Amino acid sequence: MSLNDKVIITAALSGVLANRDQCPHIPYTPAEIADEAKRAYDAGAAAVHIHARTDDGAPSWELETFRKIKDEVRKRCPIILNFSTGTLDDDISAQEAIIREIKPEIAALNMGTMNYAKYSAKRKEFVFDMVFPNTFGKIVRYLDIMNSAGVKPELECFDAGHTNSVWPLYDMGKLLKPTQFSFIMGVLGGLPTSIEALQLQKQTIPSGSTWEVIGIGKEQWRLIASALVLGGNIRVGLEDNFYLPSGAMAQSNGELVESAAALTRLTGREIATVDEARRMLSLPM
Repeated sequence: MSLNDKVIITAALSGVLANRDQCPHIPYTPAEIADEAKRAYDAGAAAVHIHARTDDGAPSWELETFRKIKDEVRKRCPIILNFSTGTLDDDISAQEAIIREIKPEIAALNMGTMNYAKYSAKRKEFVFDMVFPNTFGKIVRYLDIMNSAGVKPELECFDAGHTNSVWPLYDMGKLLKPTQFSFIMGVLGGLPTSIEALQLQKQTIPSGSTWEVIGIGKEQWRLIASALVLGGNIRVGLEDNFYLPSGAMAQSNGELVESAAALTRLTGREIATVDEARRMLSLPM
């Protein structure tokens, strides 16, 4: 089977908002994160998307915490590391230090400002409601840092406008091809969870790009199935969704990857190894 039919499975291990009151299996410490990375790797994931936490679960941008995470993961498996860079602040000096010093293979890059919210229909109120600011100036600063550090950006597109507005970055020479896109679907304020929205995203990106679907919440498995049929890659993990297709809460990221791997095989495609994923993403071997 050619690389075009291979599927890169990424596991998003913890996120920044989810906590153990919601799901007791969310990893916090570097060792716990690395254990989850190994479980995901053993189940078929070629990459992991990582947010750092303090030992009590609060978000962390401490350089040494990210260093420990990398060291602990590398003790366990050769999985591709993708570090988050998302921040509400305009000051990105902490993220810059992590990219330059730790040099993960990939760093996530949020591609536009948006209303970012979650609504509870049961409670008839917003669970949270914020503006996630990502100006072009902030994006260009990130691209300069990633390019100079040899770290590949993963373009996280929450809306069609995020995807459609990358062309100035190519024109400036800041964004290089082949490019990796992630379509985040299901966040209130962003893309709806529809096949039509996914098809629009796929049609918008330049030829030769790699892309994946990140489905948030209960619609995740249908979105992943759609991505597999349309030729894309997929992401699962406790950051995005706690529940298996059966409706039972996953006991680990590994269980979510196992379900994603089974779905991949049912669509007639094969799971990419780490080395194959590196070639697909144009990463150093």
